[in-house]
Amino acid sequence: MKRRRVKITGLGFVTPAGVGRDEFRRGILEPISRVGLLSRFPDEAGAFVGAEVKGFKLERYLKGVNSKRMPRHTQFALVAAVQAAEDAGLTLPMLRNRGALVMIGATLMDFGTINKGVDLILRHGPVSALPTSVASALVSGIGAAVGELIGGTTRTLSLQSACCSGLDAIGKAADMIATGEVDIAVCGGTEAPLHFHPMLELKLAGLAPGNPEFPERQCRPFDQWRTTGVIGEGACVMILEAEGQGGAAYAHIEGHGYASDASDQPCGGLLEAMRLAVGNAGLRPHEIEAVSAWGPGHKTIDAAEAMMMMRFFGKNLGELPVYSLKGAVGNPLGAAGAIQAGCAALGLKEGFLPPTVNWTYPDPACALNLSPVARFVSHDNVLINAHGLSGTNACLVLHR
Repeated sequence: MKRRRVKITGLGFVTPAGVGRDEFRRGILEPISRVGLLSRFPDEAGAFVGAEVKGFKLERYLKGVNSKRMPRHTQFALVAAVQAAEDAGLTLPMLRNRGALVMIGATLMDFGTINKGVDLILRHGPVSALPTSVASALVSGIGAAVGELIGGTTRTLSLQSACCSGLDAIGKAADMIATGEVDIAVCGGTEAPLHFHPMLELKLAGLAPGNPEFPERQCRPFDQWRTTGVIGEGACVMILEAEGQGGAAYAHIEGHGYASDASDQPCGGLLEAMRLAVGNAGLRPHEIEAVSAWGPGHKTIDAAEAMMMMRFFGKNLGELPVYSLKGAVGNPLGAAGAIQAGCAALGLKEGFLPPTVNWTYPDPACALNLSPVARFVSHDNVLINAHGLSGTNACLVLHR
């Protein structure tokens, strides 16, 4: 059977750089970091740095929906899904009885519910445990909440592949449309990890900074003086449809690949994921015109990703525009790849590449064509990279 082309027809964003397509576009093109100090944790635990979606209130965006007891990552996903549907000229209830697929990826369970439950038990004993947390904290609850807004019987799948979850959810949903299994999908990633746990553990593991000085400068993708990444939060959800159906396309999804690292090679699986994604798109490496890199600002991971790109692109890498969003919005784990994909789709349609915020001092180990300011250039193909802490890797190719 002939595979169908898959297009992105609607985009929804909830990020530290902005909520909604237009606000996100303005924010992500500014060379500004949204990283700052997190002040709601116990003083004795030291400083915490992260990128928050400040001032977010679910009721501001969705009337008649009660945020009480609803996990923050689910709230992000609901708002982004409604925005994406509206951007595609739809509403979520309009998808009822259309066999729509809902596939949302996330790395973590809802630690907000888990933290609250543990605190209650420590203060008041086992009788105060929250039995509802068993269901509400699950990653599967995110897609279920989106399905509830659609109404009726929905086809809901959850995807959990560490920090690649959101990008893999988009890739898998696109594949199901291409093969004719579904005609329309609501897909993407969401994450809200800025709770005492897991932030304490991430900081102790060296995956989040604990220095309170100049927090906005601490996420420095591919920079000579980078140390570690900064955790963020947010979501991006998009509407995918088969070519010939629905509205105008932001971009087409042409290739998806994923692979895991060998134990002795950080980002080693990224090389295979790039090969698969570009090959599935029917392209050769020299036909890729921009790369949305993972680039979390971590000393080891950034260098490893740059090495894999050098192996894949060879001598052409120096001329290939590369950027990372992490200096602007931090690393929202499973939502990061989805936000990258949404940003790349906007960039293809409107001819821009966002800045790599805080890239100031080039690192010889990361000899990439980066820019600390936005670049406005027409391009047809972009490769999106994602890498997970458990050694997962995913790549997606978009075409204008």
